[in-house]
Amino acid sequence: MTTPAARCLILACGNTLRQDDGVGPWLSQWAENRFASEPLVRVISRQQWTPDLAEDLARVDAVLFIDCSIESTPGEVCITPVEPAAAGPGLASHHSGASELLALGKELYGSLPRSAQLLTVGAGSMELGETFSKAVIAALPGACRLLEETVCNALSSRELEDSP
Repeated sequence: MTTPAARCLILACGNTLRQDDGVGPWLSQWAENRFASEPLVRVISRQQWTPDLAEDLARVDAVLFIDCSIESTPGEVCITPVEPAAAGPGLASHHSGASELLALGKELYGSLPRSAQLLTVGAGSMELGETFSKAVIAALPGACRLLEETVCNALSSRELEDSP
């Protein structure tokens, strides 16, 4: 019996040695535990998103990107839709954002997930260290709930059920 292909990809990034920047990997570990028995969910965590991930994006119906945000209020949890980046002169070879990865997946593989969202948690500190700021610690339960809701909604979405 073969394992079904993942329909939902959780793609987190962050540096666990830079305090709140580690919230992406922390949430990805939480998601891996939460969805361990769900073969339709795949979790990937990296220090940064790189172009090789475009292939993984091109093969799923839904993607949830997870990262910290230095633009948001510390501890603020947000989810926003992600659209592919507009065509440009080239793609950075070492770091790609969510929009750039979607655009690369479309360009190289002719495919986009039907749903692409970005979950962010506002960073309070990016200093060297392995502990989160108080604001991020307080935000973790809400971030976990939103992550779980988003993935469960993606898996139960009628639109995704109808996909080939």
